[in-house]
Amino acid sequence: MTPETGDDRPQPVDPAVLQPDILPPPAHISMSDLGTVLVAGWRDFRRAPAFGLFFSAFYVLGGLVLALVAFAAGRDWWLIPFVLGFPLIAPFAAIGLYEVSRRIEMEEPLDWPSVLRVVFAQKDRQVPSMAMVVLLLFMFWVFVAHTVFALFMGVSSLTNITSSAALIFEGRGLVMLLVGTVIGAGFAAVLFSFTVVGLPILLEREVDFITAIITSVQVVMANPLVLLVWAAMIAALLFLAIIPYFLGLLVVLPVLGHASWHMYRRLLPDPD
Repeated sequence: MTPETGDDRPQPVDPAVLQPDILPPPAHISMSDLGTVLVAGWRDFRRAPAFGLFFSAFYVLGGLVLALVAFAAGRDWWLIPFVLGFPLIAPFAAIGLYEVSRRIEMEEPLDWPSVLRVVFAQKDRQVPSMAMVVLLLFMFWVFVAHTVFALFMGVSSLTNITSSAALIFEGRGLVMLLVGTVIGAGFAAVLFSFTVVGLPILLEREVDFITAIITSVQVVMANPLVLLVWAAMIAALLFLAIIPYFLGLLVVLPVLGHASWHMYRRLLPDPD
């Protein structure tokens, strides 16, 4: 018997509470869509630049702190695996940017309390589980990067490199950089497949992170060539943005974040 009604009959339950959202099938896109979403990302950034600068500033400051620590410790080579692995963790900077683009799209108010409330609310949903997957893979990538360095350069080079950074730009060092870049690209490809629509899905819809990952992989399999080019563009732009003391991320990161939302809309269009 329920205390509210005094009735011991089963009470009706809203199906939306128990059942996850039904996701639309992946759409097929073309190369022309890449330019379209970048233009849309730039437009959203210009519409609300303060949000883009705010969310990207965390990554810029984090990168600068890491660089200062590495230089102070005489271990500036530590930055190499971070720079190569940055595309693995960059998508999480876009959570707030996705919400901004969604609000622009739906013509909802763009105020700080509303946007930040949505961002903070993700801690009670599926985004932390996705973050754990990405974090574990990123940590494994850093371990693999150091292992590759030791295999090619020898353990002694880990100390000698502080006095002769040229070691990594000649002979075995160049081979090591090539191998490490290829392996890093593999890690980035896996994470890209998991998150290209996986993160926007978790923000907008009620699904578990496993379903989001599977759907995201299906989207990539439906558009392998176009999304390969898209992933390469993201990696190249992020790498160039990191070079000037990470400052380029203040613009590149929000533009790519907004563009990724519009890419999600094209890859999983809402039937309604």
